[in-house]
Amino acid sequence: MVTVRGRDAVDRFFAQLPKEIEGKLLRGAGRAGGAVLVEAAKEGADSKDLREGIYARQSSRDGRIVVKVTVRPGWAYSLGVWQEWGTEPHFIKVAEDQRQGRSIGRINRLVKAGSLVINGQFVGDTVRHPGAVDKPFLRPALDIRGADAVRAAQAYINSRIVGGRIVGSVEPEEEQ
Repeated sequence: MVTVRGRDAVDRFFAQLPKEIEGKLLRGAGRAGGAVLVEAAKEGADSKDLREGIYARQSSRDGRIVVKVTVRPGWAYSLGVWQEWGTEPHFIKVAEDQRQGRSIGRINRLVKAGSLVINGQFVGDTVRHPGAVDKPFLRPALDIRGADAVRAAQAYINSRIVGGRIVGSVEPEEEQ
């Protein structure tokens, strides 16, 4: 009769392997690849506010690690949408409900911000904005540096497999 020793240890090893692969390898590889794309997107951004708002967000669902390079909500996000997609020509106007019975000239003298003063000159109650030409920065980051991101992810994985085992922290946040 054959006696098998160490079966419990082998079972434990295989049971914890998916957690180690996801925690030590894939999350870190995703962060490494995402960092390359964030850097490339920041290079294409036209304003400091937009550059500061670009970041990579990571999630895990259905056994997959997903890294999304995006822009933080708020002013930076608005700038990002306008730069990535451009704008159509449009009219800018002070809304009637914002006037509180005041003329456009009085609004400009009182608040200056948000009113129709351009280069210190009152321009009237409406302005026709010619629109803005699109200058994409997110998609080109992936198109141009996607292969670099894959290489960075692979280098991360290669650096974590030593002597046939996975080394490094299980929690990705501890490695930053």
